[in-house]
Order: sequence, then structure tokens, then C-alpha cells
Amino acid sequence: MDGQNLSSDIRPEEIPDGFTTAGPNSATTQGSENGSIAQKKDAQRQAALEQVLTPDALARLGTIKLVKPDRASAVEGLIVSMAMSGKLPGRINEGKLIEMLEGIGAKQQQTRSTINIQRKQYAFDSDSGSDFDDDDLL
Repeated sequence: MDGQNLSSDIRPEEIPDGFTTAGPNSATTQGSENGSIAQKKDAQRQAALEQVLTPDALARLGTIKLVKPDRASAVEGLIVSMAMSGKLPGRINEGKLIEMLEGIGAKQQQTRSTINIQRKQYAFDSDSGSDFDDDDLL
């Protein structure tokens, strides 16, 4: 065992579940394939956005992506799906992009949950009047 070829010294039965042996020059091909697929999808998405948005709208979307990435990705998804289905009559200008952002913002605010705090009432609590009446002390 000289340390150069350790992977050949290990029997397959000795490798725990979920682990594999990797040689010194082997790269994770599955990870690199997934990365390249994701890069291709991002490139296609960006190309579609560049075709559909005006330069001003594209710059505004880039700025919004820095501040609110979740809202920007939602608008990007909406624009790309509309472009793929042919529902866009022309290019989207900055004003139309702002309208879309406001619409998505309103939908996100509607879906937010509210918290209601209800105070427990005990038998000695009275429903009427306050507990700080100084008139009772006189």
C-alpha cells in the first residue's frame, strides 16, 4: 500500500452506502453535468428575456434582482412562460414591467399569513371596564 492507488485496495463491500471511490484525477461527472444543464437553462432564460424586454426594462429587472431576488425570479418566470406561449404582443417596456412587479407583489402580500393573538380570559377577569379604575379605591 504505497498511497498512490488507495481506491484499488478497498473492496466494494467495505464502502458504506452512498459513498463511492474516486481516483485522484476523476471528477464528479454527474455534478458537472447538472451544472452544465443549469447553465444552459439560465442562458436560454437570459436570451429569452433579452429578446422580450427593452434595455431599460432589462436594467430595471437586474436592479430588482439585487434587492428582491425572489420577486425578480417570479417575474422572469412569468415573462418567459408568456413568451414561450406566444401571449406577448410585443416587447415589454419598463412601465409594463413595473405593473407586473406590482401585481406579483400584491399577490405575495395576499398569501402572507397573519398572526392573531388571543388573550386567555380567566374567571376573575371582567369583560367590561378596565382593571385600573381608581374610583373603587375611594
